[in-house]
Amino acid sequence: MKKIGVVLAGCGVRDGSEIHEAVLTLLAIDRNGAKAVCFAPDIELNEVNHVKMEETGAKRNVLVESARIARGEISDVAKASAAELDALVIPGGFGAAKNLCNFAMQGPNGSVNPEVLRLVREMAKARKPICAICIAPTLLALALGKDLAPQLTIGNDQGTAEAINATGSKHVDCPVSEFVVDKENLIVTTPAYMLAGHIAEAADGIEKAVRATIDLIK
Repeated sequence: MKKIGVVLAGCGVRDGSEIHEAVLTLLAIDRNGAKAVCFAPDIELNEVNHVKMEETGAKRNVLVESARIARGEISDVAKASAAELDALVIPGGFGAAKNLCNFAMQGPNGSVNPEVLRLVREMAKARKPICAICIAPTLLALALGKDLAPQLTIGNDQGTAEAINATGSKHVDCPVSEFVVDKENLIVTTPAYMLAGHIAEAADGIEKAVRATIDLIK
């Protein structure tokens, strides 16, 4: 059975992984006959009250929060190895741009969490497929833009697209129910809630993107 690494960023759209996207990713992996293996960095995050959509001032742990989505079956991303995975998927949510990297604050001048960066680069070097959803392609832009100039999509937001291009990556506009495949670099991206108005729209693109990612496994 193919093993698909899933890197989570917490639990909640404003301070972690977008829960719908993460669950749809896990479902799509399972429906395509593969096994999801979840990881998250063991670092702090700034908690957001998801009723008021504002920071509370409290701190939470990304790995502990991500375990809620993974039903406890999760490991520190520092223990993840490309040698043990067939593909990698990174769901979106603001946590992908705040906890896994700092694109939300630093844009194209940002950096990626060292262990997440290591894993992404290991996967790319091993020629194993990588899928990024919603805002998560910005992480790939920071990690791989200068070296691989990957084709990526976050939908059609002009400001974010320009920031992606500034990393050396190439943004491609894409509707919510579709995905972009960079065949040369084995990277699949889809807009999900960057464009989706409801969960079914997000599901369409995510299911197609995950299937395309698994189809790229050699």
